[in-house]
This record gives sequence, structure tokens and C-alpha cells, in this order.
Amino acid sequence: QVQLVESGGGLVQAGGSLRLSCAASGRTFSGYAMGWFRQAPGKEREFVGYMYWNGGSTYYADSVKGRFTISRDNAKNTVYLQMTTLKPEDTAVYYCVAGHGGKRSNAYDYWGRGTQVTVAS
Repeated sequence: QVQLVESGGGLVQAGGSLRLSCAASGRTFSGYAMGWFRQAPGKEREFVGYMYWNGGSTYYADSVKGRFTISRDNAKNTVYLQMTTLKPEDTAVYYCVAGHGGKRSNAYDYWGRGTQVTVAS
């Protein structure tokens, strides 16, 4: 079955960096959009960004543009979210997703279980 497994979350000081990984398995993701959402306590799930497995442009929420970068390693079937200049408001559970792309959560068919990112001020 399809699995998206996130790793790399943790506690970091404001201004620091983290790289999240998403190991994808169970099907061919060619043509799929691979992306990230996040959800902070008491808040709605929020779009972070996505890219297509076959390459091309990446798309980001305004709140993370210029600080976060999505990339992939085809050989490892893994997608990454490099996060820099982290802020306390980036604290959330981060979810890896696969689907049709865009900013709406219902466009994504597959979701990982999430990894916690906590940014201390």
C-alpha cells in the first residue's frame, strides 16, 4: 500500500534550520504532486508547498517563500523540505502529501502521519 513516512522534525531555536524527509513507497509517483502541509495547535491545516515528481516549478505559501525549499531524490523516492530562518510561528505538525497539486488539502490523495517541528523563541 502507499506509504508516506516523514522524518527529521524536532526542536530548534528561532533562526535555525531543519530538513524534513518524506520517504514514499507503494506506487509510482510519476505525474503526482508531492507537497507539504502543516497544522499548528488550535489552527486549521495550512498549505506549505509542492512540486511535481517529474520536476518543474515549485510552489510555496507566501508565509514560507524564500525560507523553505522543496526538493526530491528520485533514486531514494524521497521528498525533502529544507526549512531555514525558522520562526516560532512555524511550529506545527508537518505532513507530507501526494496528489494532484495546488493549495487545497482535498487535492491530495495520500498523507503521511506527520512530524512535529517546534521552534523555540
